[in-house]
Amino acid sequence: MRTTTALVILIGASSAALASEGFEIVIPQRPGVPVVINGIDASYAVVEGQYGLGRGNYMQPTIYGGRPVEPEPYVGHYYPTLGARPGYGRMEIEPPADRKLPKPAESYSRSWGAQSQMQPPEPAVPMYPPAVILAPPDGDPRGYPNRPPAYRR
Repeated sequence: MRTTTALVILIGASSAALASEGFEIVIPQRPGVPVVINGIDASYAVVEGQYGLGRGNYMQPTIYGGRPVEPEPYVGHYYPTLGARPGYGRMEIEPPADRKLPKPAESYSRSWGAQSQMQPPEPAVPMYPPAVILAPPDGDPRGYPNRPPAYRR
């Protein structure tokens, strides 16, 4: 019984391992987004070889029906991730000396300031002010001294 169970497990595990050594047809998950493998657009192409994260070794896959992809798109701006150096200087055109000058701009000036508003005068002291309440001289109004006694020594 144990031999039969071990043989069934061995056959089931080996068939799953052999399933990844065939060929695969690559279908992109989103239309219009290419699947690029080593600089080749492998969308709707046949890929043959042991390729993926589940393999301990790396074997160069063979792609049938793929198209080469431009390694970096040509753009007129500087992107540091492309590895190319930026253009040097500005594309400046020197105007001729005898050209018609534009009319001068109107003068422009702006100023600002800050100040506080006048405060109302303080109210006068009333003729009969309220009585002043003195604090107890020994500290706490309940009759305790300033520091509680040390009960635990």
